[in-house]
Amino acid sequence: MNARDTEIMTANLDTVTRQAESRLLEFTRSELFNRTFREGMDIVEETAAYLDGPGRANSKSLNRSDALVYASHSMRLTTKLMQVASWLLVQRAVKEQEMTVQEAWADKYRIVEDPKDSDKLSFDNLAKVAQALPSNLLELIARGDQLYERVARLDRSLYRTVEAQKGNSVADQLQRLRSAFK
Repeated sequence: MNARDTEIMTANLDTVTRQAESRLLEFTRSELFNRTFREGMDIVEETAAYLDGPGRANSKSLNRSDALVYASHSMRLTTKLMQVASWLLVQRAVKEQEMTVQEAWADKYRIVEDPKDSDKLSFDNLAKVAQALPSNLLELIARGDQLYERVARLDRSLYRTVEAQKGNSVADQLQRLRSAFK
């Protein structure tokens, strides 16, 4: 690869990065972000209030096996909601210029998706545990999972697109063609 090709690739990546930064800033200033932020913080507070109040009493009335199911699902929900809250707070920090876009791009701020499909509350899994779990917790789990999936999609869309485009730019494709026909 010659210096000109490297320059073109760098310029293209810089353009992609600037476009991604612009998309992120536009998102953080949008009504979609404001609604998602409010919804996220509301469900975090609602879940905490439930688990510390009525949920605690509900869990004490369960038999040992059901209490274990309750504990594992409430921990899973809490973990996901803390990831969502953290992600939302980072976006707000970008919006309020308390954090730069480059800082927000760090891997430590990405949503860590659980590759194990068995942990998701699918219909089959729900049917297995529904009788063990209080309806309030089931509702919070369903809402929390929906929010988590939405935020994970936003994270992929806003942050992973630049990573996905590295090595796939037009300049990269042209360079491969040139190399193939030399």
